[in-house]
Amino acid sequence: MSTFDTKINDALGITENIKQEILDPKPLVPRPVGDYEDADADYKYSRENFYNLVERGQDAVTGILELAKESEHPRTYEVAGQLIKTVAEVAEKLADLQEKMKKLKEVPDHAPKNVTNALFVGSTKELQALLNDKKTHTQIENQTQE
Repeated sequence: MSTFDTKINDALGITENIKQEILDPKPLVPRPVGDYEDADADYKYSRENFYNLVERGQDAVTGILELAKESEHPRTYEVAGQLIKTVAEVAEKLADLQEKMKKLKEVPDHAPKNVTNALFVGSTKELQALLNDKKTHTQIENQTQE
């Protein structure tokens, strides 16, 4: 770093730590740590991020509406409307996430208990070998029972 940069940093009160935080920002929501399944961890992480986005969006909407009132410029109102729509979409995504997670948790309970139609994927030679093995095992079982 040059002496010029050092003098500016000293005058503004900028330290190395602050510059490093700006260059390497920490994520808003840390990845969940713990004994979670992937789906649960992703759900929790997504949910926290959506909450943060909605809260930041609400702050931005408040600010842009104040700016629109002050400037009374049509473009400012247009931007405010787009921002409100975006925040509403994020809130809707949060509701969709809840619904998807609920469906994901319900799937194991509604799965069929018995498989009635089994499908063999393979060649006819493999099928014949499988049937011959089964026939041989059945004959051996019948002989042991007699």
